[in-house]
Amino acid sequence: MELKARISDALKTAMKEKAADRLSTLRLINAAIKDREIALRGEGAEGGLGEAEVLAILGKMVKQRQESARAYEEGGRVELAEKERAEIAVIEEYLPRQLDEREIAEAVDAAIAETGASSIRDMGRVMGVLKARHTGQMDFGAVGPLVKARLA
Repeated sequence: MELKARISDALKTAMKEKAADRLSTLRLINAAIKDREIALRGEGAEGGLGEAEVLAILGKMVKQRQESARAYEEGGRVELAEKERAEIAVIEEYLPRQLDEREIAEAVDAAIAETGASSIRDMGRVMGVLKARHTGQMDFGAVGPLVKARLA
């Protein structure tokens, strides 16, 4: 089932079950997807968002909430940090399993071999291959330095 359809079904289920916290998070997800679709229409793009774009939106939402939770903890607002973590748990239900360090290293090596990358100038091509294959499965901000180190 398409990811957007799964999210819509979960939204309806949360409404029926009166699960307020889950419902609010699913509504935020839906709103982010609709905002992106509207922005694309404004740019003249036809059709809806693809799976990769929805996964990118979800990944961005998780990252934002992780940063917020960290900031709340540093500020002594534990209850708000817990709310952010609860939202992360709901969002992560729709993301593919995260790759561990060994799997990330293997994926980077495979992308380097596939693109024939030999210097730091080839980093963009390697990252493009990784993003095409592993969107939502790894944090590309953390993978970038690994790719850079392998190409240096």
